[in-house]
Amino acid sequence: MPKKKNPEGKKPKADQSKVLGLRAAVVEQAITETLETNYMPYAMSVIVSRAIPEIDGFKPSHRKLLYTMYKMGLLTGARTKSANIVGQTMRLNPHGDAAIYDTMVRLSRGYGALLTPFVDSKGNFGKHFSRDMSWAAPRYTEAKLTAICNELFRDIDSDTVDFVDNYDNTMKEPALLPTTFPNILVSANSGIAVGMASQFCGFNLKEVCDTTIAYLKNPDCDLTETLLGPDFPTGGELICDPEALRTIYETGRGSVRVRAKWRYVKAENLIEIYEIPYSTSTEAIMDKVAALIKAGKAKEIADMRDETDLSGLKLTIDLKRGADPEKLMARLFRQTPLEDAFSCNFNVLIAGMPSVLGVRRILEEWTAWRTESVRRRVYFVLNKRKEKLHLLKGLKKILLDIDKAIKIIRETKIEAEVVPNLMIGFGIDQVQAEYVAEIRLRNINQEYILKRVQETEALQDEIADLEDVLQTPKRVKKIIRDELTQAAKKYGEPRRTSIIYAHELPEDPGEEPPEAYPVHIFLSKEGYFKKITPQSLRMSNVQKYKEGDGPLQTFETDNAAEVMFFTDKCQVYKARLTDFDDSKASLLGDYLPSKLGMDPGESVIYLVLPGQDYTGGLIFFFENGKAARVDIKSYQTASNRRKLTGAYSDKSPIKSICRIDEDRELAVYTTEPRCLIFHTSLLTPKTTRTTQGVAVLTMKPKHKLETALPIEETPITNPPRYRVRALPAAGALLRQEDTEERQINLLDT
Repeated sequence: MPKKKNPEGKKPKADQSKVLGLRAAVVEQAITETLETNYMPYAMSVIVSRAIPEIDGFKPSHRKLLYTMYKMGLLTGARTKSANIVGQTMRLNPHGDAAIYDTMVRLSRGYGALLTPFVDSKGNFGKHFSRDMSWAAPRYTEAKLTAICNELFRDIDSDTVDFVDNYDNTMKEPALLPTTFPNILVSANSGIAVGMASQFCGFNLKEVCDTTIAYLKNPDCDLTETLLGPDFPTGGELICDPEALRTIYETGRGSVRVRAKWRYVKAENLIEIYEIPYSTSTEAIMDKVAALIKAGKAKEIADMRDETDLSGLKLTIDLKRGADPEKLMARLFRQTPLEDAFSCNFNVLIAGMPSVLGVRRILEEWTAWRTESVRRRVYFVLNKRKEKLHLLKGLKKILLDIDKAIKIIRETKIEAEVVPNLMIGFGIDQVQAEYVAEIRLRNINQEYILKRVQETEALQDEIADLEDVLQTPKRVKKIIRDELTQAAKKYGEPRRTSIIYAHELPEDPGEEPPEAYPVHIFLSKEGYFKKITPQSLRMSNVQKYKEGDGPLQTFETDNAAEVMFFTDKCQVYKARLTDFDDSKASLLGDYLPSKLGMDPGESVIYLVLPGQDYTGGLIFFFENGKAARVDIKSYQTASNRRKLTGAYSDKSPIKSICRIDEDRELAVYTTEPRCLIFHTSLLTPKTTRTTQGVAVLTMKPKHKLETALPIEETPITNPPRYRVRALPAAGALLRQEDTEERQINLLDT
C-alpha cells in the first residue's frame, strides 16, 4: 500500500525515549581530564616508542628490524629479498610494510645516511644526498646484515639485555641491543615527538671508541683531544669552532657548520663539487643556484648540471670566460646550501625518560649500562660453568668405581629406576645421575676419565676467575676497553668529513656593493614598476601605461637603495633596486605581483624608500576613522627577509598611507563630505606594526573615512576652518571653493 503523506507537511517527531537517551550519553568532562586520559597516553607512546632513541642508539623500529634479520640468519647467511625481511619484521612491528622498508633503506649501505651502515644492501636503495632519487620496491632489492652487527648482537643470548613480549604476546624481543661501542654517538639519528625532538650527528667510530676508552680511564679527560668533531657520510669540510664543539659536548645542544668540497678544472674552465653538507641535497643546491642566476647575482655561471653517477656525487658548474672561481664559490657558500649548519639536540631516553645530554653524560650513561650488560653476561657464563662443574663432580664419583655403576644399571629391571638407583648408590643428585646415565659406552675408558678430571680442575679455576671479575669493577672496565679496542681496530675507518679552522679558510671578499648611480622609479596604480636612468628619461620622458592604468608614486633615488612595497593584504615585500633591471619610459616595467611572488589577488598600494637608517614613520588611515602611526624601524630585520606579514592592522580596510619624516599637517576627508586638518604630533608612534591606532574622526555610522593627504597637496583655501587641536574630532563640512579641482588620491605621492 502507498505510504500516507503528512497532511501538514511537517516532519514526524523523534521518539522521546531516544532523545532522552541521547542526552544522557553526553557527559561533561573537564578539558584537563580529557588531555590526561586521551592525549597524554598517545604523546608518551610517540616519545617512548617511536621518535626518541635509547642508549643503544636505536629507535624501536630500528631494533625490531635488525633483530628480525638476526633471527633470520642474515648475519652470516646470504642476502634475501627485502620483501621477505619486511614481512617477517611485521611480526614485531605492526605499523605497515612501507614504514618498515623506509627504515631498512635508511640503515642500508646503499642509501648512505650512516657512517656505519647496518644493512648490506644490493639494488637501488636511493641516495641520502638526493630528494628525487627514490629507491626501488622491496621485491626488487636484497639485503643482509653487515659485519659490524656482530658487535650489536654479541652475547645477546647470554642474558645481557632484557627481553619483552611483542605487541600480541606471541614472541619475545630485546628491549635494547647489547652494543659493544657507543652507537648512540656513531649513528646519526633524528626524530620529532610530541613537544620535543631529537637530532644526533654521527661521530667517527674509531674516535668514539678512543674517547670512551679515555673516559673509562679518566672521567675528567678532555673529550676534544680524541673526539675531533662530527663526521658525516657525505663528507664535506667541518668548519671547526672549538667553543661551539665544547658547548655541544657539555650541553648536547648547538650547531656546526659544514661546507662542500670542490675543485677547479682549469683546462675546461669549470668547477666540480664532489662532497656536500649532510643536511642538504643536490636538488636544493641547484634550485638555489638557479634562483641566483635568474636574479642576476651569479653572472659568472654559464651552466650547472648534476653529473652524479655510480662513481659518486658530482655537480658541475661551467664558468664564463674571465670568471674568478674563488670569488664565485665564496659567494655561493654565503648564499646557497653549499655551506650549511647542522643543529644538534642530543635527546635520548634514559630508563624511559627523555633527557638532553652532553657527550660526557652520554658516555657516563652508556658505560653504566654497558657495565651492567657485561656483569650480566659474566654472571650467565658463571652459572653455566657451575652447572657443568656440578655435572662433572657427579661423573667423577661414578668414574672412581665404574664397575659398581655398571652393576647397578645391569641389575635394575625398570628403566625409570636407573637414575634413582645411581643417586642412592653414589650419593649424587638427580641432575648428576641423569648426566651419567646418558654417557655412551665407548666413553667409559681411561682417556675419557683423565680428560674429565682435568676439565674439572680447569672449570674450578675459570669459576674463580669469573667470580673475581664480578667483584672487581676495574676488570669489568678492562673487558669493555678491550671490546672497544677490537671494534675500533676491526671496523674503524678514516674520517670522511675533514676539519678546517676559520683562519684556514680563504678570505671572503664579501658581497660586492651594488653600483650606485641616480635612477627614477615609477609605480603605477595596477602594480607595474620601472627603474629608469636620467639619461634614458632625457631621451623619452613620456611614460607608457596600460589602458586604465596611471601613475601612483614616483621618486628620485640611487640604484643601491632598498624599497618596500605595502599591499592590500597587510603584507610588505622588501627588495633592492638592484633586483630590477633598468627600464625605459616606453616599456610597462615589471609586474610586481609576479616579480615578488605575491599571494593570489594581492596588489601593491604604497611604496616606501626606508633609507639606510630606517628613519621616519608611516601613518595608516583606516575606513573606521582610526589612524595608526608606526616607526619605519619596525620593518627593519636582521636577516634578509623578503616578506613580512602583519604590516598593519587588518581590523578595518586601509584607505590611505602617509609617510612622515617630520611632523606636519594632514587633511583627512570623509564621505559626508567633511574635512579635518590636524598636526601629526597629536599621534603617538606605536612599536607594534599591527596596532589598531586611535580614533581621528567622529563620524555618523553611514559615513566612512575616504582619504588623507598632506595639506599642501589639497585645494583648501581656508585651512583654519578645518583645523583641530585635539583628536578625535568631527571636522567641518567642505565648502565648494575648497573642493574645486581636488583629485582624491588614495595614497601620498
